[in-house]
Amino acid sequence: MKLIIKNGIIVNPVKNQHEKGDVVIENGKITSLGGVAKDCDGDIFDAEGMFVTPGLIDMHVHLREPGQEAKEDISTGTRAAAAGGMTQVATMANTCPIIDKASILRDVLYRVKEDGVVKVHVIGAVSEKLEGKRLSEMGDMALAGAVAFSDDGHYVDNANFMRRAMEYAGQLGKMIIDHAEDITMCEQGFMNEGDISYALGVTGRPAVGENIAVARDLLLSEMTGCHIHIAHISSAKSVDMVREAKRKGISCTAEVTAQHLYFTDEYLKNYDSAFKMAPPLRTEEDRKALIEGLKDGTIDAIMTDHAPHANEEKDVPFTCAPNGIAGLETSLASTLTVLYHTGEMTMDRIVEVMSVNPAKLLGISGGVLEEGGIADVTVIDPNKEWVVHGKDLYTKAIFTPYENISLRGKAMLTVVDGQVVMREGRVLV
Repeated sequence: MKLIIKNGIIVNPVKNQHEKGDVVIENGKITSLGGVAKDCDGDIFDAEGMFVTPGLIDMHVHLREPGQEAKEDISTGTRAAAAGGMTQVATMANTCPIIDKASILRDVLYRVKEDGVVKVHVIGAVSEKLEGKRLSEMGDMALAGAVAFSDDGHYVDNANFMRRAMEYAGQLGKMIIDHAEDITMCEQGFMNEGDISYALGVTGRPAVGENIAVARDLLLSEMTGCHIHIAHISSAKSVDMVREAKRKGISCTAEVTAQHLYFTDEYLKNYDSAFKMAPPLRTEEDRKALIEGLKDGTIDAIMTDHAPHANEEKDVPFTCAPNGIAGLETSLASTLTVLYHTGEMTMDRIVEVMSVNPAKLLGISGGVLEEGGIADVTVIDPNKEWVVHGKDLYTKAIFTPYENISLRGKAMLTVVDGQVVMREGRVLV
């Protein structure tokens, strides 16, 4: 079946393309890009007033399978991704069992073939059982298809172990994605330490706990030459350190979540567990620093850290709830609302940080539209206004910090390998 996306504004930063035109897709490939399609015999999607972009890529999600399917599974997680305009995601290793062996990684990839709606890449663990004591099967997992390594959800607290892990990962040509929170300072906290936590009487997680971890691992990157990627950066000081490290030529990058760009710790005044995450939501000063970091290139990617939990786990008193939220279906809309519609960032830059750069960092195909290339495409209506209701989302986790919030912008078409997997909010696979 031929698909013709007509009248859209093609935003394709890799090719310096930002122009109105049609995109023709046939047999999984883009056969025509730009201009007016001559042959309109096929399925037509009218993208008038919409942006046609390379498929969005979320390089940091938790699909929870294997072993935690009550929270999410590959089927529901990839459907949520399709609904949010994502054509590819990378899933983290903190499942049950941990993805610390090639056999487990291969099993996840097999499950993806069976149940996945979008493309899924796997990030292997740095250490066995995420304990930070023995290296995982990094070499075997790299051969099996691991795109990176991370003990996300856990900080590797032993500096010498992290050094050895980075040396090994560097030899394999893989980056380490760093959950940067010093556990001696942050483990007992429930939210950002500051005026709000003091007023609420809640033990905090100080930003300096993140800053210390970021500083250590930037130094280790400088020492080993291994590329370090700072996950879900959240503090102004951390942004400054990454900026300076890049200036010095250290091999480092960073990502930020859409929710850390939208919310601050002010939203926790009602002890709502939907806002509980790690790292925590921080101050308005930090939020503004994150936006500046995106604008000047210090921060390379926007992702979700999609970390769903079973509803009964979140529907408990604030300090008892686990950290993490579902974000795949709100990430794009939140980003457009807080960055595009405020004039902070252009659509071209948003595509860079939500598609082009994630593809480069993970070393995967994507982030570009080109004739003869794979047809992974997202069509975005920047002006679509909608109100978020958790019960209407494809993810299993109905608790969302965006509940009843009106967002502006939505993915209207998601195409993976030439197949329409989501159309106007409805997942078709």
